[in-house]
This record gives sequence, C-alpha cells and structure tokens, in this order.
Amino acid sequence: MDSLRLLSDQKAGQRSQLPDWAAPRGRGLSELDAAFAAGVALKALDDLVRSEPVWAGCWRSRQALRCAAATMRWMGRGEDEAALRDALALTVAGGDPGPAGQVLVAFRRLGSRKAGLSLKMLEDLAGPFGLSAGDDFSPILDMAERAQQSGCAVPVALADLISSLHAIRPDAVPLGWAIADAMIATRLKWPVAVPLLMGECQGVAFRVAGGRGRVSPGEPGFQRAVCLALVDAVNAALRSAAEIGRRADALLTAASKVRTKGAAAVIAKLLAEDAVAASAPGTGLSRWAATRLFERLEGFGAVRELSGRSSFRIYGV
Repeated sequence: MDSLRLLSDQKAGQRSQLPDWAAPRGRGLSELDAAFAAGVALKALDDLVRSEPVWAGCWRSRQALRCAAATMRWMGRGEDEAALRDALALTVAGGDPGPAGQVLVAFRRLGSRKAGLSLKMLEDLAGPFGLSAGDDFSPILDMAERAQQSGCAVPVALADLISSLHAIRPDAVPLGWAIADAMIATRLKWPVAVPLLMGECQGVAFRVAGGRGRVSPGEPGFQRAVCLALVDAVNAALRSAAEIGRRADALLTAASKVRTKGAAAVIAKLLAEDAVAASAPGTGLSRWAATRLFERLEGFGAVRELSGRSSFRIYGV
C-alpha cells in the first residue's frame, strides 16, 4: 500500500483546469485561437495520461459513465449516470445489462482496450450505439484511417472525420465521437483511449453565437466548435481527475488503518473502477466482511455510497 500511496500523492496535485493563460476567453474566438486552446488542452491531458496515476482505471470509468449519459440524451432516452451505474451493478456476471447498460459497457471497453482503429472495434461498438451489427463498417473505417493519416492537427482531423461521417451516416454520430477518442489515443501514442468527446457533443461549444441554433458537422465554424468542445471535455476530465486523486489519497490513508484480510483486493477494485457493489464480488470477501469493510472506509471518509439506497449499496471513491 505504501508504494500506491506515494504514487497517488505525487499525482493528487494535478491541475483541475487548464492554465489561465490558455483558457478560451469567451466564445467569440477565431479558429486560430480555438485551435491553440485545443492544443494546450491536449498537452495537459497527455501529461495526466502519461503520469499513469494509480487511480487511472477509476478515472476512465467515470469518463465512460459521463459519455454514456450524454449518449442517452442524444438518443432521447432518460437514463442518467445513476441509472447507468445501476444497470451494470444490478446485472449478474455475464448477464445482459440492457440497452443503456450496453452503451456504458461500450465506452468502458473503449477506455480499457488497446488503442487503435479496427473493423472489430467498430463492430463491437455498433450495436450499443443503435446501429445494426450486420452493417458493413468498412467505409467508416476507411474514412477514419484517412483522417488519421491526413497529417492534419488532431482537432482538424477529428472535425473532418465527424463531418464526413455525418454526411453518409448521421445516425452514427456517437460511434464517430468514440472513433475520435480512439484517434486521439493513437495520435498521442497512449496505450488505451480516454472516453472524452461524446460528453460534449451537445455542449455549448456547438451553439451558434446568440444561442440561435447549433453548428452541424460540415457547416462553417464546425472545426472551431470541435476545438472548443475538446477544451471543454479536457477541462471536465481534469476536474474529475483532481477530485478522484484527492479521494484516492484518502482511501489509501484509510487502507493503512484497516486490518480486514482481503482488503487490498477491494482497495485495488475501487481504484480501478467507477463503483463497487457492497458485496465486493470477485474479491474473495464474504458479504458480511465486505459490507463491514465499506462501512469502516465510509467512516474514514475514504469512500462514498453512490446509490442513495439503504439496500444493495454501491461504493466508490
């Protein structure tokens, strides 16, 4: 535990936002200003990813949850983050978490599999995003690979990809943003992607000046909007990372005070996932021992109960 504590302490001071000098000033920016801000944002995110904090798994899982909730809104569904978390926590191992849960599984898979673009990746993501698994995704893969190899700056390549995809498959927008996350990871040579951009696909970056409508893919100003959306997405990811880092420190401090045999497996699970059921499945603890452990950790302020229920509780940092 000491080595984990040291690593977490070193990273807990990560910035919770971009440097003031790099933050966009208002929304009336030129494309050049927006591109500069996006470049600074990617550098800040790259620094965090390369630091490999011990809580990176939990952070990516929270990013996946945020993107899945945004996908639900895009699809016109009502599931929020709490409902999505329940969809997985209430499903037995190997069971079907339902359509909403499958979207969350897809984003979690994106944040855990080796970075890169492949037909298999597109096929795995297609079903949860409401596309027919029997479709031919080769044209979309070709489109993504052309954007990847274009030599354009990352935000420009992403905007080109989404615009091209929207022109032929407007129903595949969530898939396109997931591909964009994979492209970022490939360009920056990360081992795995960070679920990121879907969380801002309906954000303020795409609003037309004055609030009258939204900028659509392919329209003038879309490239600038993608740059600003990237800045907003990174800012949200950095704030989440800062919060998780602080909570991870509290967890590791508390871990040194508990003597429950098998507690290390639960601590590792909390650092690797968004949430853990009170029964701590897969850790080898009995239901009673796991419940008691979580109660002690909660008493130390090291974990939070996330469901708001008195039964079937779910805990996380």
